[in-house]
Amino acid sequence: MARKHTRVPNTSDEHNNNILYPKEDREQKVLLYACRNCDHQDVAADPTLPRTRAVQCAVCNHPEAVFFQATTRGEEGMTLFFVCCNPSCGYRWRD
Repeated sequence: MARKHTRVPNTSDEHNNNILYPKEDREQKVLLYACRNCDHQDVAADPTLPRTRAVQCAVCNHPEAVFFQATTRGEEGMTLFFVCCNPSCGYRWRD
């Protein structure tokens, strides 16, 4: 009998089931998880980022997002960024 393989949540590319590896996005100053075989990247899979249900995605209405603070070029202070946790969305917005 053949074993059925299942996708481990937040650790594999939903398109081809390859493992996602940590990758630094120096411009946005955030840790991404990226597939080495295609362009798929996922910030929502980062287990070090805090999650919140206090916001809702404007694109898909998903009730959960990860968030992080970063400085933006040309702006003073910190900006709060959100990324939708819906694997099929991934919409990013700032507060």
